[in-house]
Amino acid sequence: MSRNFELLHEAGKVQEMLRQRVEQAPPEPTEFVPGTPALAIDGATGDEVGKLVQRLFLMPGGLAAHQVVFTGTEQGNGCSWICARVADVLASQVAASVCIVDCNLRFPTLHEEFSVSNQSGLSEALLQAEPVRQFAQQLSRNNLWLLSSGSASEQAEQLLTMDRMRRRLSELRTEFDYVLLDAAPLNVCNQAIMLGSWCDGVALVLKANSSSRKTARKVLEDLQTAKVPVLGAVLNQRTFPIPPAIYNRL
Repeated sequence: MSRNFELLHEAGKVQEMLRQRVEQAPPEPTEFVPGTPALAIDGATGDEVGKLVQRLFLMPGGLAAHQVVFTGTEQGNGCSWICARVADVLASQVAASVCIVDCNLRFPTLHEEFSVSNQSGLSEALLQAEPVRQFAQQLSRNNLWLLSSGSASEQAEQLLTMDRMRRRLSELRTEFDYVLLDAAPLNVCNQAIMLGSWCDGVALVLKANSSSRKTARKVLEDLQTAKVPVLGAVLNQRTFPIPPAIYNRL
């Protein structure tokens, strides 16, 4: 009798262990369904941003980039606007993690694009030792993160083109599947060139009817001299004289 009770008692233990394992087991992953970008974008502009996402990050055959610097030829050409929406569209199309980094420490605006605070970010990550993810904030989309510029600091800006930043970029590449960096325009400083040499390349943003051919040519020459790959050029704020209904059918 005691033996039977012992066997039943052991069987009860096994059942309890199996129940706990089932309860503790992680849920089965659900299939990712592409969603709608959160930031305002529509019409022909949305189509062009979608094409840019495909060409930069979703090319087949191992040709896709994973860490790209966005920079412009001059201030006010909409580089931050483009970078934010490319990141948002990319995050809506993939299940992988996407992090957008505001490297424009002089004129940071990415936090304004996403309507979040800028109390802590890249500046603090360059000056402190904690893991870089600790300084990034998750946005409304589960797989989209923002590493804002953080508090203005002359010391942090100096570190932006030194080994400290290079190590942080390596850490970001490990932590996130895709990293997009918004850098200061090249007519202000050459930080984007150094950052681009540490990443997969640069996406150059030009302003329609504003950026001069001479300036663009000089920027391209500087990037080529530094052996930084130019992954593409974006003509921002272009007007579409063709009605949207007809343009979308072309």
